Amino acid sequence: MTVAEAYVACLDITRSEARNFYYGIRLLPPPKRNALSALYALARRIDDIGDGALPLADKRTALAEVRKDLGRLDDLSDPVYVAVADAARRYPVPLGAFEELVAGVETDLGDVRVGDFEELVVYCRRVAGSVGRLCLSIFGTADADFETLSQYADQLGIALQQTNILRDIREDFGNGRIYLPADELERFGARIALDEHGVLEDPQGRLAGYIRYAAGRAQDWYSLGWRLLPYLDRRSGASCRAMSGIYHHLLRRIGANPVLVYDRRLSLSAAEKAQVALASLAGVRS
Repeated sequence: MTVAEAYVACLDITRSEARNFYYGIRLLPPPKRNALSALYALARRIDDIGDGALPLADKRTALAEVRKDLGRLDDLSDPVYVAVADAARRYPVPLGAFEELVAGVETDLGDVRVGDFEELVVYCRRVAGSVGRLCLSIFGTADADFETLSQYADQLGIALQQTNILRDIREDFGNGRIYLPADELERFGARIALDEHGVLEDPQGRLAGYIRYAAGRAQDWYSLGWRLLPYLDRRSGASCRAMSGIYHHLLRRIGANPVLVYDRRLSLSAAEKAQVALASLAGVRS
């Protein structure tokens, strides 16, 4: 397989599996679009191992194999690895971020209970902050302290993951995972449970109250992460605004009406995503 064919395969994966992400990378010039699709395709593969139907032992083995493969990219013929290897030659890709993502996915292999918000931040940094730093390596930046900009990218990834968690409370609970910090749920007198129809129970509105609180805090993390935008070139900034803007719209919708996530997986329509993308090109943040 040629490098060009490998990138086509990664773009196909991104287009079919990550519509929100794909809306953002479409705003990039082709070389950066290809590189980001490669990084996404590998990140998606790691996520799919954790969420797939393999027995637990096989999942651990598969994740260990990914760790090994990251150290021998140039020897592999798999299209995703071929594309990632080429992207790493062209851009300063922090391959160690993939190992952080693997560690985060390993957390998901059993039942998940999070004790407090600090524990949640560690998890979000592994599974999403790592992706933010990977994206930054492709975007490139103006002359600035790269360590500081990596922190901003990390914070933006953490904001996006908090949005995912609030959107997917019902689905995660069905898979044995509660990412909402236990000490905060207790403080609000809220609990996670499903009725006979698979809808989140909240007769006294305490879970809704907690979701509003958590959405407000996630908004602060977007504000921290968006400090990255002035340091990106126009098209990279537009891509970053589009990707984060779609999730930010979801967060605002959830914060305004938490019950929307009680019986469905909330998403924006194609028209709404396109509107965010067009606004991003014009330099407008969500």
